Amino acid sequence: MSTDLMPNRYRPGESDLPRRESELIARRDEVLGGSYRLQYRRPVHFVRGEGMWLYDPDGRAYLDFYNNVPSLGHCHPEVNAAMAEQAGRISANTRYLEPKLVDYAERLVDTFPSELDRVVFTCTGSESNDLALRIARFASGNEGVIVSSYAYHGTSAAVAAVSPNLGDAIKLSPFVRMVSLPGPAGVLESQAADFFEAQVRAAIVDLNRRGIGVAALLIDSIFSSDGVWVDPPGFIARGVAAVREAGGLVIADEVQPGFGRTGAHMWGFERHGIVPDLATLGKPMGNGFPIGAVVGRKAPMEQFGATARYSNTFAGNTVGIATADAVLAILQRDQIPQKALAMSQRLRAGLEKIAQQPYGVRAIRNAGLFFGIDIGLDGAPAASRRAMALDVVNAMRDDGVLISTTGANEDSLKVRPPLVCQAEHVDLFLAAIERALIKVAG
Repeated sequence: MSTDLMPNRYRPGESDLPRRESELIARRDEVLGGSYRLQYRRPVHFVRGEGMWLYDPDGRAYLDFYNNVPSLGHCHPEVNAAMAEQAGRISANTRYLEPKLVDYAERLVDTFPSELDRVVFTCTGSESNDLALRIARFASGNEGVIVSSYAYHGTSAAVAAVSPNLGDAIKLSPFVRMVSLPGPAGVLESQAADFFEAQVRAAIVDLNRRGIGVAALLIDSIFSSDGVWVDPPGFIARGVAAVREAGGLVIADEVQPGFGRTGAHMWGFERHGIVPDLATLGKPMGNGFPIGAVVGRKAPMEQFGATARYSNTFAGNTVGIATADAVLAILQRDQIPQKALAMSQRLRAGLEKIAQQPYGVRAIRNAGLFFGIDIGLDGAPAASRRAMALDVVNAMRDDGVLISTTGANEDSLKVRPPLVCQAEHVDLFLAAIERALIKVAG
């Protein structure tokens, strides 16, 4: 899930932090709940952000190649201005007539295939997935949910129960079935579609045999928590068809791949040539302001809405809508996804050159500006590969560049910079990761 998280209770002397930070950690531990964690062996303390950069109290700049929420960069001035202007007039909910709510809803659904023409707003990606599951279960009359084997779909009770990534302490729902992905299973790309379809059909057979039935296939089309296993494009399509044959709905979790992250497409599912029944949005939708949505086909959305109440005090509030509208306008006006695709090609080319050196880069996977980089020598024990990946991440943190890890063994580097990164940022990152790899491998 993330890199070398600090324990939830600080022990003096375990990290060579300045007194200012060590005292702040101690104060956190005295007042915050035990579920909180700090990232990196030497936690970072930031006081402001601008574009691709975060700054600590001493003015040191850190290049952010990790945070995909501020996809337009930290503290984008136009987004902030839209947020402040609306907050200075009124912050209200969706039960009052508000033209901007309808304007944004129309503009948002216009970015989707025509089959997806209804939207319900939420506050977070977790809430979006929670609502999508409710709609799918209501529309299908079934309970079963199929997810990938290391998926993460959120933190509410319902979606945590279908998120294997959260670990053994979180008990999965008896209605969930996990399917393996062809990449981690070592299946050739030419056989990936066969493999995935077989996995999905086996899950369907088991759910039906137990009288549970299939409500949904819930997938993050970039499979970010599984280790960014993105290829070959389209390998999920026959599994999608199998779920529909069984009466289930297809939910595309676009919280990670959505809003142009893949570069070539606005939405991750488009890369696979499918049209889901529901798509869930969050994270970059407000560039840091909490807002999410479920976009879907009319029939299941109307069927659910006619008989089940869904009202949320803050979802679709006027400040959030104004903020999200500014984000979408800038994405489209400045052709951010297309520029991000060009930067992803530059980043990939640089990483492939580095991988030719004996630094321990085993594989590189990406869709646009979301990369998974496998670390560790071929044949090395899993624990060794994981330790090396964590060492690289922490060496880069000390060098002023932020990334994280992903995958079941956490031996893949997770690289997902804001979409506004430029050539100079890519080059700075490449130099930093090569330094880190030399340091760790040496």
